[in-house]
This record gives sequence, structure tokens and C-alpha cells, in this order.
Amino acid sequence: MSSENFVLEAEIRNDMGKGASRRLRREGKVPAVMYGGSKEPVSLALEQLSLLHKMENEAFFSHILTVNVGGTQENAIIKDLQRHPFKPVLLHMDLQRVNMSEKIRVHVPLHFINEETSPGVREGGLVTHNMTETEVSCLPKDLPEFLEVDLSGLTLDGIVHLSDIKLPAGVEIVELTHGEGHDQPIASIHMPRAAKEGSADAGDTGAAEGSEEGGEG
Repeated sequence: MSSENFVLEAEIRNDMGKGASRRLRREGKVPAVMYGGSKEPVSLALEQLSLLHKMENEAFFSHILTVNVGGTQENAIIKDLQRHPFKPVLLHMDLQRVNMSEKIRVHVPLHFINEETSPGVREGGLVTHNMTETEVSCLPKDLPEFLEVDLSGLTLDGIVHLSDIKLPAGVEIVELTHGEGHDQPIASIHMPRAAKEGSADAGDTGAAEGSEEGGEG
């Protein structure tokens, strides 16, 4: 787990409804709700600019957050985030309380390493990423900021699957717990289509020339 510490300053809000949410956003705040655990859900208001700044760090989305509410601190993770379709504005955030002794499920990003040095790329292949994140299950203390996918051994037309990821201790990939048929491909290397077509065209041209020469002889 990363040493990064994200703290959200939150106010409890009592005004509900669309009108109240619109007023909050005009004031530069984001309506939010925090739920889970043994407590009742609570409606909150968070600072828009502060959230946007924190969101610039990828780790913010796969991290245990500290939420300050009325002088008390609670641990939570982001469960949902609604953004404006084209403006850099957050519309709503869902936070789920975290019990540090209970397992949680969180989507964490995949970081692909050693692409340039993989045999397949050296032969002219292109890497395709089928997934950019995956859901993991673990205790909060074991939550990784990201998972590394090592492509150093990937050859042309090779495929890397979820089961190829080296997991930190105490972490499991949720998809793999569903049994056979869930070991999804996450990356592969293939020759670019243009290169394939080019070699095929060259073969056709060579065959045509050969037949013409044969005819003339």
C-alpha cells in the first residue's frame, strides 16, 4: 500500500434534492454520500477544487481515504464518481466506509512494464491493452496502488492473462475467483495490419511476376 495519504474535508449537508445540489455546485462544492459499515448513510459536501487536485494523482482512486466529518475521521474508498460530460466538474461522489479488519473490493489500475524490450515488439509487433484496471479483494492494509504487468517475455502473437500478474501478499483478483473461463486476456502483441497486408501484397506480386515470366518462356 502506498504511503500517500489523502484527506477529504467534508461538511454534513441537510439540504436535499436537485435544487440544493445545484446550489452546492454553484458554491464550488460537490454533493456526496458516505455509507456502509454499522452507521447510517450521511450526506456530505466536499470542496470541488480540492477534489479535482487530488484526482490528478492516479492513486487517489485506489486508496483508503481519510474523511474528516464534524471533527471525526472515517476511512473510506471511492465507489462511484459522476462527472460533467464535458466540463472539468464533479457532479456527485459515493464513498463507502472501510473497516480496516474486513476485506474490501477495489478497482486498481494496471501498469504495463518492459513493453519496448519484449521480443514481440522488437520484431515489429504492436501491443494491445485489453484491460487498464481490474478489481481486487484484500484487507485495506494490503490494498495496492496499482498492479504491474511485465511484458518482458511476451513474443509475437503472445497473450498475457490475469493469472500472469504477480500479486502482492494478501491480494486476489476477483475475476479469477469465479473459476474456469474467467482468466481474461489483458495484453497481446501482433504485427500491425498494414505490415501484414504489405507482406501479403508482395507475395501476390511475386507470384504474378513468376507466372508472367513462365508465360513468356
